[in-house]
Amino acid sequence: MKELTSGQVRQMFLDFFKSKGHDVEPSASLIPVDDPSLLWINSGVATLKKYFDGTVVPQNPRITNAQKSIRTNDIENVGKTARHLTFFEMLGNFSVGDYFKKEAIAWAWELLTSPDWFGLDQSKLYVTVYPKDQDSKKLWIQNGVSSDHIYEVEDNFWDIGGGPCGPDTEVFFDRGQEFNNIPVDDPENYPGGENERYLEIWNIVFSELNHLPDGSYVEQPHKNIDTGMGLERVVSVFQHAKTNYETDLFLPIIHAIEQDSPYRYGQDEKIDSSFKIIADHVRTLVFAISDGAEPSNVGRGYVLRRLLRRAVLNGQKLKVNRQFLADLAPIVAEIMKSYYPELSDNMAKIQQVIKREEAKFAVTLNDGLKLLNSLIESPEVKQSKTISGSDAFKLFDTYGFPVELTQEAAAESGLKVDLIGYQKDMENQKERARKARGVTISMGSQNADLLNYQEKSIYKGYEEQVVDNCELDLLIQDEQKVSVVTTGDALAIFDRTPFYAEMGGQVGDTGWIYDQSGELVATVSDTKHAPNGQNMHYLAVLKELKVGNKYRLEIDAKRNEQIKRNHTATHLVDEALRDVLGPSSHQAGSLVAPGYLRFDFTSDEKLSSDQITKVEDIVNEKIFANIAVTAQEMPYQEAIDQGAVALFSEKYGDVVRVVKVGDYSTQLCGGDHVNNTAEIGMFKITESSGIGSGVRRIVALTGDGLYDYLKDEAAQAKSVMQELSVLKLSDGLEKVVNLKNELKSVQQELNALKEAHATDEAKALFEKVEKSGSWTYTAAVLQNLDAKELREIADKWRNQRISDLLLIASNKNGKASFLVAFSKERATKEVNAKTTINLFAEIFGGRGGGNPLMAVAGGKETDKIQAAIDEAPNIISTL
Repeated sequence: MKELTSGQVRQMFLDFFKSKGHDVEPSASLIPVDDPSLLWINSGVATLKKYFDGTVVPQNPRITNAQKSIRTNDIENVGKTARHLTFFEMLGNFSVGDYFKKEAIAWAWELLTSPDWFGLDQSKLYVTVYPKDQDSKKLWIQNGVSSDHIYEVEDNFWDIGGGPCGPDTEVFFDRGQEFNNIPVDDPENYPGGENERYLEIWNIVFSELNHLPDGSYVEQPHKNIDTGMGLERVVSVFQHAKTNYETDLFLPIIHAIEQDSPYRYGQDEKIDSSFKIIADHVRTLVFAISDGAEPSNVGRGYVLRRLLRRAVLNGQKLKVNRQFLADLAPIVAEIMKSYYPELSDNMAKIQQVIKREEAKFAVTLNDGLKLLNSLIESPEVKQSKTISGSDAFKLFDTYGFPVELTQEAAAESGLKVDLIGYQKDMENQKERARKARGVTISMGSQNADLLNYQEKSIYKGYEEQVVDNCELDLLIQDEQKVSVVTTGDALAIFDRTPFYAEMGGQVGDTGWIYDQSGELVATVSDTKHAPNGQNMHYLAVLKELKVGNKYRLEIDAKRNEQIKRNHTATHLVDEALRDVLGPSSHQAGSLVAPGYLRFDFTSDEKLSSDQITKVEDIVNEKIFANIAVTAQEMPYQEAIDQGAVALFSEKYGDVVRVVKVGDYSTQLCGGDHVNNTAEIGMFKITESSGIGSGVRRIVALTGDGLYDYLKDEAAQAKSVMQELSVLKLSDGLEKVVNLKNELKSVQQELNALKEAHATDEAKALFEKVEKSGSWTYTAAVLQNLDAKELREIADKWRNQRISDLLLIASNKNGKASFLVAFSKERATKEVNAKTTINLFAEIFGGRGGGNPLMAVAGGKETDKIQAAIDEAPNIISTL
C-alpha cells in the first residue's frame, strides 16, 4: 500500500475529480454566511445547500472540495475515542442534477483502487448499502466488489428531516483484527458495526428523494450526489496509524506538547487522552480564529472559549506549567501550509487572541478554585456531603471546570457531586442554545419548473423605472407551472424588468404591473433571483395574468430612490471606516433598505463617540462635495488591478460591474446607486453595537429617513424645553446643569442625614450586648438599610470592640440583607462569619458569602429576618 502524506491524499482526491470534469471549490470560511441553521460549517455539502435545494443553479454541476469543518455536539468524546474530532476536513465530490449512481460508484472504486490514484488493496475494502437500493449493490459488483464484501444495512439512508434525502452507501477499510477492540465472534464485528477493525472512510449519498413537510417522500426533479471522505480517517489508513492522532496531521503538535511535559505520548491511555484533546482543540482554535471567530460568552465564541479552557486544563494534567497554546499555533500552520497558507498570514492575530484568552482563563481559573474551595467548606455541603448539580454546572459554565475536576476535588474531601442535577443544567443550556439559533429548515425543496427554466430575463433598472412591453415568460402558482393566474399569490418571470432582485445586501424592488390598457393587474411585494439567475417577481394577482402577454412593469420609484441613497452611502461608510480605523477594517455584511442602512465591519474595539463623529463627518463631506457616481463593466482582474474592493463572501464572474464614487471609492457592485453623492442629502449614524467577536455593526439614515428622524428628535427636544420652561435649547442645557447640581447637593444632605441616622442606630444598637454560652453578641433588625450601610455599621462595631459577634439585618426595597461579623479574636478557621452566615440565611430563604470576619446574605423572604435574629442565641450556642 502507498504511504501518502495528508497533503498528498487531499490533493490526489481533488485532482482525481478535476480529471472527471469537476470544478474545485476552495474551502469556505468556517463561519456560515446567511445560514442561521448552522453555528459552524460542519460538512462539505453545508456550503453547497443553495445548489442542492434548487435555489441556485451552479455554473458547473460537478463540484469537488476539501472543506474545513467543525462539529461540537460531542466535545466530551474527543480524546477518548480514536475518531472524534472537533475540527476536521471533509473531502467531497458533488453532482447537482448531473451524474448519478453509475458514475459515482465507478469513480469511487477507481479512485480507491487504481494504482494511478490511491491504490488500496481491494480485498480490504467493504461496502454497505441500503437494503431497498439494489441498484447500488449491482453497480458495486459490476465494478469488481465481491458480493461477500457487501452488507445491507437498514441505517444507510440519509435524511435530515426535510428536503433532499435518499439512500447512501459507505466504504470501509479492513485494518485487521489486531486493530480491533472486540473479539472476532462478536456480533458487532462487521463493516458498519461498533468496532475499531472496519474503518468507515467514505459515505456516498444518493439524494434522489424529497422529504415533504407532511412526512411523505417524493422523487426529486434533479437527483444529486453528495459524498464525504474524512481526510483524517483516510490518512490514518495510508500511514498505518491506530487512530487519527498518530498521523502527520497531529503528531508534530503532540511532540511539541511533550517538550513542556514530563510525560510521553503512548505510555498511558489517560495521559494520551490529554495530548489528543490539546492537539484537536488547538487545531480548531487556529482555524476558527483565522476565519474571524473569537472566544466569547455566546454562540460560536462560547464554543471556542470552552475548547481553549479544556485544552489548558489538560495541559495542567500533563504538568505543563506555562501558557503554551499560542506556541502550538505555528505548528498547525506549518502542517497545513500546502492548502491553507492564510494560517501563516494570520498568525500574529491568532496567537494574540489565544494568549489573551489563556491569560484571562488563568484569572478565571483562580476565581473558580476559590469558589470550589468555599463550596467544599460550606456548612450545607459538609452536611449533605454533596456539591449540588447547579454549583458543579456553574463551575463548568462560568469558570471552565470540567465536572471531572470538580469530582476529583470533592472526592479528596470525602464528598460527591450531584451528576444528575449537573446533567439537567447541561441539557437546559443546550436547549437554550438550540432556541437561540431558531427553528430553521436546513435545506429547502426543489422546484423542477424553476430549475429547468433557462430563458434570459434582462434587468433594465439601471436606466429605467418603468418598462413597457415586457413579455410574461413564466408563471408559478402553488409550486406548479401554469399559463394563467386570475387571483392569489404567484411567481412571475418576464423577458425584461426594471425590478431589482435582492442581492449584495440590497433588498428587492416592489411595485406594480399593468396590462396594455393601463389597468393594474398585480402588485409586486418582492423580487428575488430564480435558481438560474432570472429576476423573479412575487405577485399578488388582482386581474388575469397570462403567459405570452405583454405588460408594463413599474417599480415604486420613491422607495427605490431611498434604497439608492442608502446603497451609495454604504460605499462611503466602508471607505470612511478604513480612513478612521485603518486598512484592516473591512465589510462583513450589509442591509440596504428604503428606511435605513445597516453596515457590519471587522473591528476588535468598540467605536468611540469621536470615531463615530469622524465617520459621519467624512461621509457628509463627500455628500456635500457633489461627487459623480459612475458604473462600468470590465474584466474582473482589470477591476482588481484598479483597486476595486471585492467582498470575500461574494463570488464574481469574469466580467464585473465597478461602481466608483469619484476617486474616493471603487467597489465591485451590481446594485442601484445615485448619480451624484449630493442626492444622498445627509448621513447620520443612529446605532453602534457589537454582533460577535471582532464584528461591529452600525445603523444609519439618509434622505427622507434622516429627515423624519431629525424631526422626531426636534419634537422631543421641544417637549423637554417645555418641561424645563425654557425658550431655547441652550437655556435648557444650562437649566439641566443647575438641576443636576441641586440634586447633587440634596443627595449630599440626604447622605449626611442617613449617616447621622446610621450613627444613631449604631449607638442604640451597641448598647445591647447579650450573651450565649461563651459568646457575647449584638443583634438587631434595623430599618431600611442596604448591605453597604450594614457594612458601615459593622466597621463602627469592630473599631469599638463591642462584642464577639455582630448580627444585623434589614429590609430595603423588598430585599432582605443579613450581616454576620466576628471579632478578630474569636474568628477561627472552623468557626467564622463565612461558615456561620448561611445558618441564619436559610431561615429567610437566602444565601450568602464573604470572608472569615464579615459575611453578608441576601434573600426575598423579608418577613422572616426577625425570626433569623430571634434564633441568634440558639445558633450561637452551637458554635
